[in-house]
Amino acid sequence: MKKKILIEGMHCASCAMNIERSLKKVDGVKEVGVSVLTKKAIVETDEKVTDDELKKAVSKVGYKVVSIE
Repeated sequence: MKKKILIEGMHCASCAMNIERSLKKVDGVKEVGVSVLTKKAIVETDEKVTDDELKKAVSKVGYKVVSIE
């Protein structure tokens, strides 16, 4: 299942790497790509991964999830 996460507060490549690292730690996440330009993360997950788990992973490193599609 592919999800797009719109993230607020990203400013540089280091921000994107921190978010990517945190999302990869979520059990069931297969692939993560984070773009500073679009302020989005594209996440490939198992069906069991909830939006809440993804939000927690992003907020744990200091960023805000605006929406998940």
